[in-house]
Amino acid sequence: MTRLITFLMFCVLFWFWRAMYCHSCELTNITITVEKEECRFCISINTTWCAGYCYTRDLVYKDPARPNTQKICTFKELVYETVKLPGCAHHASSLYTYPVATECHCGKCDSDSTDCTVRGLGPSFCSFSEMKE
Repeated sequence: MTRLITFLMFCVLFWFWRAMYCHSCELTNITITVEKEECRFCISINTTWCAGYCYTRDLVYKDPARPNTQKICTFKELVYETVKLPGCAHHASSLYTYPVATECHCGKCDSDSTDCTVRGLGPSFCSFSEMKE
């Protein structure tokens, strides 16, 4: 009986570990809104990006010699795709290039290529009154 209880506890712990570490940061389908000032339109695009949770901790004692870097769910690999926007002025390029995540991992936010702010504008923000689907 003791072996059975130990085995069941191991299975439950393994399941929680797997849920936390194995499937928490992964590719997901999202819809983003893209725009260019010269085109005066916004269009919605279906793409993939990284979403989910990463193991993190906030230390009680802050050690300045050892900074605590919080990990986020971010891209490991990405490619760029291009779409043609409608209604652009004749002198403006109607092409818009955007990143598409192809692989994800838990890592430090790279502020050179990612908006690492707590609250951004959101993927459906549009500066213009007209929206094309």
